[in-house]
Amino acid sequence: MTAPTSLSTAGRVRPDYRTPRVEDAQAMWQMVHDSDELDDNSPYYYALWCRDFADTSLVASLGDEVVGFLTGYFRPEQPDTYLVWQEAAKPRHGIPMLGVQLFERAADRAVTNGARYIEATVSADNKAIIMVLKKCAKRYGAPVHTEVLFPARLFPEEHHDEVLYRIGPIEPVVG
Repeated sequence: MTAPTSLSTAGRVRPDYRTPRVEDAQAMWQMVHDSDELDDNSPYYYALWCRDFADTSLVASLGDEVVGFLTGYFRPEQPDTYLVWQEAAKPRHGIPMLGVQLFERAADRAVTNGARYIEATVSADNKAIIMVLKKCAKRYGAPVHTEVLFPARLFPEEHHDEVLYRIGPIEPVVG
């Protein structure tokens, strides 16, 4: 049985945002597997991610159902840089701008924990995530630097260039 859905004052569905658990891995994998735009990883990968990088990742849920997630981590060689690895949402989840909300909440949490830069790599054709990245940069009043991080020729199958979007420096919020 699924718990009742949270509603906002406007009557829209409002998810709960929380740290992922290992039990969420299958739902996360399924969202990516069902997507034509995202690179597949193994189900095992998501279980490990939920165990080892849960504190830097986020899921959106409606009751017991995971409807979206974002995985990210602080780069070991640049601990002031938060890299968003992957984000996905179930289609027809009924939550306007879920991807934007996930990204903003994860970015805010990362900045609170010391991030001065937020990075993500995307295809130049992925207009939706590019819009989210630019919106995030505007929200923080930070510049965006772009460059091809990994050219398509580095990948074994047909793959696009991975363009790095680096937002920052982000000034800490004084409280």
